[in-house]
Amino acid sequence: MKEIFETYGAAVNYINATPKFTTKNSMEDTARFWERLGYPAKNSKILHIAGTNGKGSVCAYLCSALRKAGISCGMFTSPHLVDMRERFVINGMMVSEDDFLYAFRVVMKEVERLAPAYHPTFFELLFFMAMTLFEKYSVEYVVLETGLGGRLDATNVVEEKKLCIITSIGYDHMEYLGDTLVQIAGEKAGIMRSGVPVVYPERQEEVARVMEEYAGKIGAETFPVGKAAIKEINIGHKTIDFSLHLHYYDYIGFTVSTSALYQVENAALAASALALLDDRRITVSALQSGIREMIWEGRMEEILPSVYLDGAHNVDGILAFLETVKQHSCTGRRVLLYSAVRDKQYARVADLLAQAGLFDEIFLVSLQGERALPLAQLTDTFGQYTGFEKKAYETLDAAFEALLTHKNDGDKAYIVGSLYLAGEVKALLRRFEIEK
Repeated sequence: MKEIFETYGAAVNYINATPKFTTKNSMEDTARFWERLGYPAKNSKILHIAGTNGKGSVCAYLCSALRKAGISCGMFTSPHLVDMRERFVINGMMVSEDDFLYAFRVVMKEVERLAPAYHPTFFELLFFMAMTLFEKYSVEYVVLETGLGGRLDATNVVEEKKLCIITSIGYDHMEYLGDTLVQIAGEKAGIMRSGVPVVYPERQEEVARVMEEYAGKIGAETFPVGKAAIKEINIGHKTIDFSLHLHYYDYIGFTVSTSALYQVENAALAASALALLDDRRITVSALQSGIREMIWEGRMEEILPSVYLDGAHNVDGILAFLETVKQHSCTGRRVLLYSAVRDKQYARVADLLAQAGLFDEIFLVSLQGERALPLAQLTDTFGQYTGFEKKAYETLDAAFEALLTHKNDGDKAYIVGSLYLAGEVKALLRRFEIEK
C-alpha cells in the first residue's frame, strides 16, 4: 500500500482509473461500506443538496454564511474544475495534498480488506474520503452535494440530516433519472427524510406537486421559495441587490457579488434554509455578509476584463446564462466560445444559442477526453444557422487566443458549454500565469 500510493499524484491517478474497473454498487453495498468505515462524520449536522442546476452554488452560499456565523463547516461538491481537491473544502479552504492522501489511504485500507468482493465507484470513493476528512477535523456542519440524482445517490446513505435543499429541476442525465420533469423530480425528492425541513424553488407547478406529495408521504415539512419571496432585484455591473422574505423575518436586503441573475435564486434558497436552523449564531448579518462575499468559480465569472466564463451545460443552464447575457450592457459586439460533451443536449443548446440573436461570432472547439463531442460534429450542428460568423479550432489554446484577438474595446466575450470546458480554461489561465 505504501509503495503504490506514496504521493498525491498516485492517488489521483488511481481514482481517475476507477471507472474502468468498477460498476455501480447497490445502495445497500454503499451503506455497508460506510458502516465499515465507522460512519465517519456521523456527529456532524448534514445539510443535503440535490437538484439539476445550482447545487454547487447553493452549497458555497451555505458554507460562506456558516463561516460568517463562526461555525465550522465541511463542503463536498462536484465536479472539480482543475484540481480534484476542490471537491473537499473545510472552513473555506481546499484540503491539502497530505490530507487528501490521508483520506484516500484510510478508505483504501478498508477496500483492500474487502477485495475483490467490493470496490467503491469513482464518486463513492470521493464521498467516503470527504466524510473521512470531515470526521478528522470534527466540523460541526457538513454541506453535502449529491452527484447524480438523489434517491440512489451514494451521499443518500446518510440517514440523519438537519435539512434538505432541492434546487431547480431540469432535463439532464435522463438515461438515469427519467424522461419527464416529474420523474426527475421524484428521484431528487428521494433525499428527503421524515421530520427534516425541505427547501425548494416554487416556480414549476409539476415539480412543486411532486415535492409536496413526496414530503407529505414521509412526513417532511416543506418551505418553498416562491416568486413573491424575492423582489426589488437591482442588477449592477458586478453585483445584484435583492430583497428576500425569510420565514421568521420581513423582507431582508441581500447582495450577490456576481452579474449572474440565476444566482439570486440560489442565494435565496441558501439563506432561506439557514434561517430555518435553530441556531442563534446564524444572524441576519451573518447571512447577508456570507451571501455577499461568496465567489463561485466558473459561474458567470469575469476571468479577464469583459470575458465571462460560465459552466452552463444543459438546456435550463443555457437559458439562465442567456438571461444574464441579455442584462449585460454592451456597446460593441458579443462573441462566444462554445464546446460540449457528446452525452448532453448539444443540438438543442446550439439552437438556443443561435436563435438568441445575441452573438456576432461563435468560436467552436473540441474538449479533451473520451466524452468530448468531435469538432466536426460540433461544426455541423452550428452550420445550419446563419446570422453570425462561425470559426472552428482544434485546440483550446488556439480558440482562446482567437477569442481575445477578435475582441475589441466595448465587446463582451463569453465562454460556455460545459464545466469541463470551464476547467480547461481555468487550467489554461493558470498555465499562462506560470509562464509569465
